[in-house]
Amino acid sequence: MQYTNIYFSTLKWYDKNKRDLPWRKSKDAYKIWLSEIMLQQTQVKTVIPFYNRWLKNYKSVYDVANADIDDLLKEWEGLGYYSRCRNFHNACKIVVEKHDGHIPDDYDILILLPGIGSYIASAVLSIAYNKKLPAIDVNLKRVFCRMLGFKNYTKYNFNRIGNLAYKLTQFDRPGDFNQAIMDIGSQICQPRKPLCDYCPNKIYCKAYSSGRPHTYPVKVKNKKLLTKKMVAVLIMVKDKFLIEKRKENGLLGGLWELPSFEYHNQNQKSFKTLLHQRFNNKIKIKQKIGSAKHSYSHFKVDIDLYLCTSSVKMKHTKNSEWISFNEFKNYAFSKINHKLMQIVNND
Repeated sequence: MQYTNIYFSTLKWYDKNKRDLPWRKSKDAYKIWLSEIMLQQTQVKTVIPFYNRWLKNYKSVYDVANADIDDLLKEWEGLGYYSRCRNFHNACKIVVEKHDGHIPDDYDILILLPGIGSYIASAVLSIAYNKKLPAIDVNLKRVFCRMLGFKNYTKYNFNRIGNLAYKLTQFDRPGDFNQAIMDIGSQICQPRKPLCDYCPNKIYCKAYSSGRPHTYPVKVKNKKLLTKKMVAVLIMVKDKFLIEKRKENGLLGGLWELPSFEYHNQNQKSFKTLLHQRFNNKIKIKQKIGSAKHSYSHFKVDIDLYLCTSSVKMKHTKNSEWISFNEFKNYAFSKINHKLMQIVNND
């Protein structure tokens, strides 16, 4: 393998073709860390406006550490995978409390922070601190899998991919090299239709030499996602409706939602009975006003929305609020709840 040639051809391509991304305008470890957290399982074009807006309000690790988690979740609203936000908040508090606000430049220390795994630690350290570490993500795996001519992601092949990535980051610009491979993976070495004619390393690529680079690696069929049947209720008392806050340690933790529960209508008590048991028997079910669907990483949700009324408000708790429609924008809600509220607004 021509390590030196691959390194220089990659960086030559990167210097001419790198994407103009806001987090590449700085070597500030906080900004780079934030971008990597936001980019997890999220497309670049989606992240950019969230990233820019976040930095206007939270310019440093101190700003995040001192912020209320509800305010941060509201800022994160619409970006998804909200555990990233909660972990980032907790990690920033640790950085302020234990590291005087300095983001650690040591891998073994940085990786101990909540929400930071091997990839993010290596990416931040290589880009912000010029540490010679490979940032191994899905793009790098695919690029190097094709370059090495591997059909399958076996443990042995992963080790060889990691070895190649390590050797190629032992030169002067490890952070730029990692970002170059990210760009090549997203722009050229794409999963289904690799644009090999534009690749700076095609002469070193075994998949390209085979004449069928799109067949590397063998695609693993995704399992069919389970669909959960849910019911949500818009419980009105005069001009107010009830919202509840989800538990911090679960899915969509810390976000607000219309009261909802899983309901299959098979071997279960009636919807009305369940509603009365959960709240009180003063609630009257008026009508179904619509349905919405949403997909998460491991399952789908199909949710029916019912309009309900009550002569009295349920007991107020720290995890519930009675709000008006105008106040909806002041709380952080999941995407499925925005879809439900759109149904209400259009009704």
